[in-house]
Amino acid sequence: MINKPIHCDIFCAVVDNYGDAGVCWRLACQLAGEYGWRVRLWIDDVAPLQQLAPDHAAGPVDVLPWQNPWLVTDTADVVIEAFACDLPPAYVEAMATRARPPVWLNLEYLSAENWVAGCHGLSSPDPRLPLVKHFFFPGFAPGTGGLLRERNYDERRKAFDESAFRAGFGLPPRSTDELTISLFSYPNPALPELMRAWAASSRPIRLLRPGSSEATQTIGNLTVHALPFLPQPRYDELLWACDLNFVRGEDSFVRAQWAAKPFVWQIYPQAEDAHRTKLDAFLAIHPAGPQLKAFWQAWNGQGAPDWAAFAASLPGLGGPAEQWTKTLAARPDLASKLVQFCLDRLK
Repeated sequence: MINKPIHCDIFCAVVDNYGDAGVCWRLACQLAGEYGWRVRLWIDDVAPLQQLAPDHAAGPVDVLPWQNPWLVTDTADVVIEAFACDLPPAYVEAMATRARPPVWLNLEYLSAENWVAGCHGLSSPDPRLPLVKHFFFPGFAPGTGGLLRERNYDERRKAFDESAFRAGFGLPPRSTDELTISLFSYPNPALPELMRAWAASSRPIRLLRPGSSEATQTIGNLTVHALPFLPQPRYDELLWACDLNFVRGEDSFVRAQWAAKPFVWQIYPQAEDAHRTKLDAFLAIHPAGPQLKAFWQAWNGQGAPDWAAFAASLPGLGGPAEQWTKTLAARPDLASKLVQFCLDRLK
């Protein structure tokens, strides 16, 4: 039994720029702040954290450069390799010399596919060393690792002041019948046509684009506002302030679900269109899936987005979004499940 604070090392190789770093930072902060673990985040590109968490150097997590060649020899009680990154061989060798082998986890990418629950927690003995790696799968079903969600999330959301948020970014108060949309996306050839549809809308649309350098402009009934790249807590506020959120990848995808607002997901594209299977798997479990399917698939390269049809369905999407959030929030979050998984193996 460990009678001292648990020491945890998280290794992150940045592939999807913000997503990988964002997930690892959220997890590291929860383990340190909510569970008192001593956490080191080894990352091979710290640049995304400069924007996602500008104050990361002052936080409870030690952010350290992933060195090549690896020079650090001390290891942790819990070792997490994020998204199947390969640990430094010297670090793995050092893990094997510990009197008590560490709990070694491969934190996988999020998916709603049916096979995830069956693979969550499976072990893989090292072929050469006395070490065992376990696969930890985030997911939506009860048998998976759950989703990242901070303990104070509901408290923050209830305290949110939309008027103050808008004023802070120089946005006017909501106009009558205004539809406020946030857009955080990968490059998408469908966007120009969608913006033309927004400009031609009979309803005024205010589009907020975090991380954009474009000047504020009004085209027809569409007003586009560029916002600075927002740190994670402020990005949550953006989602709360909008009626519809366009999100991408994994991190903002999960945050949009906690926001309990209608959203459109642009999944990270994969070879041989493997991402489409993941997209369809999520649509199959979301209560509004049938209403979302055509537009989401078009936004992900399967046809042309029909904004008029999707806009007509928007009034009916709020209820399912709130229902889905309540369903997910009633289940244990990822950090709590990961902590219990590790504690069971450190006894």
